[in-house]
Amino acid sequence: MRLLTGLRTDGPLTLAEHHAVHGPLPSAGRELIDAVEVAGLRGRGGANFPAAVKLRAVAQRRRPVVVVNGTEGEPLSAKDALLLTRAPHLVIDGAELAAAAIGAREIVLAAPAGAHGVLAAALAERRSRVDLVASATGYVAGEETAVIAHLEGRPPRPRITPPRPAERGLRKRPTLVQNVETLAHLALIARRGPDWFRAAGTEQRPGTTLLTVSGAVAAAGVAESEAGASLGEVLDPSEPLRAVLVGGYFGAWVPAQESLALDGAALGAGVVLALGRSSCPVAKTARIAAYMASQSAGQCGPCVFGLGALAGVLERLAAGRGDREDAARLVRWTEMVRGRGACAHPDGVARLLSSATRVFAEELDDHVWRGACSACARTAVGVAA
Repeated sequence: MRLLTGLRTDGPLTLAEHHAVHGPLPSAGRELIDAVEVAGLRGRGGANFPAAVKLRAVAQRRRPVVVVNGTEGEPLSAKDALLLTRAPHLVIDGAELAAAAIGAREIVLAAPAGAHGVLAAALAERRSRVDLVASATGYVAGEETAVIAHLEGRPPRPRITPPRPAERGLRKRPTLVQNVETLAHLALIARRGPDWFRAAGTEQRPGTTLLTVSGAVAAAGVAESEAGASLGEVLDPSEPLRAVLVGGYFGAWVPAQESLALDGAALGAGVVLALGRSSCPVAKTARIAAYMASQSAGQCGPCVFGLGALAGVLERLAAGRGDREDAARLVRWTEMVRGRGACAHPDGVARLLSSATRVFAEELDDHVWRGACSACARTAVGVAA
């Protein structure tokens, strides 16, 4: 373990305990950007974007700002909350080091209200001037442009049109928006160097990553794994599995028998959900689709109407009220919403549903011809998983 080293079960590490585990905060400047590039650190918030590219883009501009993104809108993810409440000084270290590297004098930490007690105490311990604010709620609220909109008092809706935050972000200033786990890794790279970081993981995906593991497993929770590990190395199933959801609600279902290497693109926000044989994959996917339809930012028709229609098809199938055209509709309508949204929300849902129609083709067909299965009643429809 790296990020989770020395964590207590009864509360956060104090500043003294944090220094005993990781050492004091090192001094750093622009050279840290080069170290992060050599380390190959990529964002752990879901987009898998090279961290050094983000740092360098903002460092070239005047009066930059650092925004720590602790929003964590993915319902199945708990890794960022764990770091914020159990290792707050590691996250703050990363934010202060990033600020020093890009020449920023202002840091804003957006985190759930439930973590503010721990974070405020940690900031007071180190006499830090980081501005602690409550993050927004909702699935799309964690996207970086939505975070900035929320900090400016606007609805937390993402946008994909330029300029990007690195050019014009919070209060029209160049802004580095970085995920909590990414900054925690940066704090360790600053202390131990890029070679140490690359000693774990693979050439293409170096380092470790935090995974939130749930579902039909012996022990659910947050685990730290080397990047590139296989599903078999990560999961300890509590029953035979039908499939595994990798990457959360913007991810994909994969057959349980596949020995999938968990790279950054597949992992998304670091979510692994094991679906046991006792659960219905049609009802489970319907439940997720209904939640995702409810999380639309309301900016475009493909999201507002398209996702609602797709959720309706799945709900009919899970309830045993589907017809012989519904399976074909699911495939056709999924492709119709892809690439047509005002943000990435429809694309993420389309990715998930495309994987469901591929992996659960037999189960979907059974629901069309035979109605609801015995496992449907045990898998609630219409609420977040």
